[in-house]
Amino acid sequence: KIHKLKAVVSTQSTGVAQIEKGEHQMVMCNFAPPDMVGHTGKYEPTVIACSETDRCIGEIVEACRKFGYVFLVTADHGNAEKMISETGGPHTAHTCSRVPFYMDGGSAKFLPEEVSMALCDVAPTVLKLMGVEQPAAMTGRSLLA
Repeated sequence: KIHKLKAVVSTQSTGVAQIEKGEHQMVMCNFAPPDMVGHTGKYEPTVIACSETDRCIGEIVEACRKFGYVFLVTADHGNAEKMISETGGPHTAHTCSRVPFYMDGGSAKFLPEEVSMALCDVAPTVLKLMGVEQPAAMTGRSLLA
């Protein structure tokens, strides 16, 4: 349990350090504890994992604002938002819940939410933000207005 929470703090401090260096056009961090701990089906540790992830993401957002980065966050599936199954036991599987795609900083704006969005649209959106042409092999589309 503790090592999973240490992973989120390590990711956060590494991400902030890379942002502060300003050497990269993009810094990507993976915050897995809400998913990893959510799979245990244990409610309290999952709440702690989500809270710690939220705190660390807040620090990354502040670093992005300070150093002029655009911050994006999304997920590929849900998990921690449903901890109790229909039968009353622990729910340990991924969910099909809609996940947010949030952007902070810069002047770009997302298309209206009523536009159909999919996971395959994330990479084209990032590429457009970075001014990189989308390869023809990518089937998604940018979600930027």
